[in-house]
Amino acid sequence: MARRVTTQRKLVMTAIAWTLGILIFFPILWTFLTSFKTEAEAIASPPSFLFFEWTTENYAEVESRSDYFSHFMNSVVISFGSTLLGLIIAIPAAWAMAFSPTKRTKDVLMWMLSTKMMPPVGALIPIYLVFRDFGLLDTRFGLVVVLTLINLPIIVWMLYTYFKEIPGEILEAARMDGASLMKEIVYVLTPMAVPGIASTLLLNVILSWNEAFWTLNLTASKAAPLTAFIASYSSPEGLFYAKLSAASTMAIAPIVILGWFSQKQLVRGLTFGAVK
Repeated sequence: MARRVTTQRKLVMTAIAWTLGILIFFPILWTFLTSFKTEAEAIASPPSFLFFEWTTENYAEVESRSDYFSHFMNSVVISFGSTLLGLIIAIPAAWAMAFSPTKRTKDVLMWMLSTKMMPPVGALIPIYLVFRDFGLLDTRFGLVVVLTLINLPIIVWMLYTYFKEIPGEILEAARMDGASLMKEIVYVLTPMAVPGIASTLLLNVILSWNEAFWTLNLTASKAAPLTAFIASYSSPEGLFYAKLSAASTMAIAPIVILGWFSQKQLVRGLTFGAVK
């Protein structure tokens, strides 16, 4: 028998949810509003919320000072490239762990997750030297490789969780019908796990898009993504809050729009297998 939820409880939970949502979204809203202020209004005390002289000069200056489209394309190539490469590697790995487990499978999964616990700066020097010796500094390919390796544990873990919810009998039936290992993964497993794969793809695109540490340390100008584009507005002369806000808004707008239109698919994938 399901427990009844009172109207008062619904109102309280709704109010808490809206409060948390507003608190989480407020920094983004404030950045957006600051991008339309002058530098004087951006640092005014007390700050003005809506009643100020709106201007688009910050966006014009940001666009004239930096090549936004070049940084944007670098972010697209790096984030989607690293995610797709990670999926190509992770899908067979997660399949093996989910449907052909050994007594060491859990240890391998924990070891993979433990690599995310080390501070990135601990691996900066060796990775930087490898990139320098192989000519990968300030290249899109280099960033695709390093971001793939960084996010691979998360991709494998997520896909492993989704694959575990798929009945193994379906794959056994495909084998009895003569399906090879490649056909089993491509034509049977992958279509059944589309929601999980899609949510994994979206989440890792967001992680790669927002990655700042490696992109700032392994690029200079040619392969610099939007994270470097934002950082260029923090200079020794001081912080130009209005221009920095405009650059930040231009950098996060594409990924916010992507997340908004794909939120249904993302939620569906994250809850995949939660209700039987």
